[in-house]
Amino acid sequence: MIHNVLSIAGSDPSGGAGVQADLKAIAANGVYGMAAITALTAQNTQGVTGIALVEPEFVKAQIAAVFADIRVDAVKIGMIADAAIAQAVAEALDGLRNIPIVLDPVMIAKGGAALLQPDAMDTLRRSVLPLATVVTPNLPEAAHLLGTAVATTRSDMERQARELTAFGPQAALVKGGHLSGDESPDVLWTEAKPHWFDAPRSPGKNTHGTGCTLSSALAAQLAQGRPVTQAASAAKSYVTGAIARADKLSVGSGHGPVHHFHNFWKGIA
Repeated sequence: MIHNVLSIAGSDPSGGAGVQADLKAIAANGVYGMAAITALTAQNTQGVTGIALVEPEFVKAQIAAVFADIRVDAVKIGMIADAAIAQAVAEALDGLRNIPIVLDPVMIAKGGAALLQPDAMDTLRRSVLPLATVVTPNLPEAAHLLGTAVATTRSDMERQARELTAFGPQAALVKGGHLSGDESPDVLWTEAKPHWFDAPRSPGKNTHGTGCTLSSALAAQLAQGRPVTQAASAAKSYVTGAIARADKLSVGSGHGPVHHFHNFWKGIA
């Protein structure tokens, strides 16, 4: 049986992040992808130049339409933009049972544009975080959620991952890509203990959409019934390969996308 994952996120017309990246990552991990759009963006590899939000009730309508007809085996939540959309997503998903939910708390684009309005933070903490099976922030996002300083050490990362689970998620995967050094460490806090996933840091600037890609790969792995630790390990390995082979693509002149289909296009790129 092929499983199904619903992505709830914004659109990136350049294809490197947002639902476009989500659908690629979900497919590359052997799962059928669907998408409910929360926002349209005008962006490319050099940055975001415009954002148009979808009406909250229409976001709910998209989600309801999918659930009314299709078996959903996991949900990934990405860009939710403002408090009203965050609340709409929470209401649409409230009451779900036994469906893994991965929350990627998208706040700032690679080029620096804000993708989460300040008034949405409280709603995100209060209404969306408790629904999540796993929350997957990078270091600045984890700091914003906790109202603390950005982690600069592995012990800081581990502590913040543990503290994030106090908001309700079963697990927290804090991504250490912003740390300096030759390694890119991520830490998963689940079942009252840490699990570390290390990978060599790849040179180059083509890392657009890595957060979207990792969270979607994780959702795809969970949809197939894998335990969260095994799913996180598989997602980390997939993203590491996608970053390492990103230079095989030729997309834009800024922060280019990762190579979502690096495992399949070996004879082409």
